Amino acid sequence: MPDSTNGDEAIRLRNIVKIYRKPKSDVEVHALRGVNATFRKGEYTALMGVSGSGKSTLMNIIGCLDRPTAGSYLLDGRDVSQLDDDTLSDVRGQHIGFIFQSFNLIGAQTVLENLEVPLYYQGVPADERRERAIRLAARVGVDDRLQHLPAELSGGQQQRVAIARALMNDPVLLLADEPTGNLDSQTGKLILKILDELNEGGMTIIVVTHDVNIAKHCTRVLEMSDGLIASDTA
Repeated sequence: MPDSTNGDEAIRLRNIVKIYRKPKSDVEVHALRGVNATFRKGEYTALMGVSGSGKSTLMNIIGCLDRPTAGSYLLDGRDVSQLDDDTLSDVRGQHIGFIFQSFNLIGAQTVLENLEVPLYYQGVPADERRERAIRLAARVGVDDRLQHLPAELSGGQQQRVAIARALMNDPVLLLADEPTGNLDSQTGKLILKILDELNEGGMTIIVVTHDVNIAKHCTRVLEMSDGLIASDTA
């Protein structure tokens, strides 16, 4: 249902709580303890914090990979906090792009086929899928690798493919989880340059990272601690 939030808001989180129950016990883990945050369209945010601080849990909720135990999450004005699994999956596939540290490419498929996967599952016609895949491959500089398998690419080339794949659905939000974690420093700089350019073009980006050098590329830094946002620096 549409919300009366400011039109420049991409995300609004209000009192987000996430409680996990440990298997075969009554022990509860309070991963998020009432997080409040707003992310504007076009904002470039680093989400930081030590292991166990809640940043990965928050990332999963923002990415519609999980639902909060309590609280509301508005994505582009729509409350997605309590949607059923199928609807949440549709929202995720249509509005959010993901970049992972481990690339998550399908090893048996070519670069072109990997890029087409998100739109294939949305029923987009083959010609349209291919045209968009070729265009985005050129945008990130891997259009000369379209018929190669992931194993035939360098780590930097694989991450470029992963970025192009994340853009295939023209997402409202791009989430990057340690996007340079498996890359050497020089290749990591090239990947960050691509993210910088995407943000300069208006893309809303949230990066989960431990690296302060990556955070320096962002316009805002959120530091998580004990399931809450401990600091918010713009």
